[in-house]
Amino acid sequence: MLIRIYPENPNPKAIEQVVDVLRKGGVIIYPTDTVYGLGCDITNHRAIEKICRIRNIKPDKANFSFICYDLSHIADYTKPIDNTTFRVLKKSLPGPFTFIFNASHMVPKMLSSNKKTVGIRVPDNNVAREIVRVLGNPIVSTSIHDEDEIIEYSTDPELIYEKYRDLVDIVIDGGYGGNIASTVVDCTGGEFEIIRQGKGELEV
Repeated sequence: MLIRIYPENPNPKAIEQVVDVLRKGGVIIYPTDTVYGLGCDITNHRAIEKICRIRNIKPDKANFSFICYDLSHIADYTKPIDNTTFRVLKKSLPGPFTFIFNASHMVPKMLSSNKKTVGIRVPDNNVAREIVRVLGNPIVSTSIHDEDEIIEYSTDPELIYEKYRDLVDIVIDGGYGGNIASTVVDCTGGEFEIIRQGKGELEV
């Protein structure tokens, strides 16, 4: 199913429809402030396994991000964050960053059996954030990649739908996506180490 939801003013009924699918273990493709993401409810193990099959990766080897609505969600899935780090997060989010933290016991075991870290995202996109807000907990997410040698990420939602229509439950058309992924920042060692420079410029 292809649903059009505008980031400027997301339709509450359409958001509810998406959330209903997520609660039933569905998998969605949705817009963020960077590239389109493939996501599901963090609490649904079967849905996480389905995403792993689509991407052909093992759950414990996957570098998934958790899409959160705001900073209040973050504390549930990470070990305690110091004041300096929190200030940087507050200044940077919502925004095009993935912050890597030491994971708390709340992270689903199947995602953290070998890794003790978790990537957190609060995208500056109202569609993604409204879905998480209405759902009541984060969604597990990974980027939609393109086989094209020049373009790394798929940007046209209608082409994404053509490619994934038989693999996912909903593709959300939120306009053209970007082709630059988020900036990944490792916060596990007490410093801010940029692992991948993407769309965001981190101000510390």
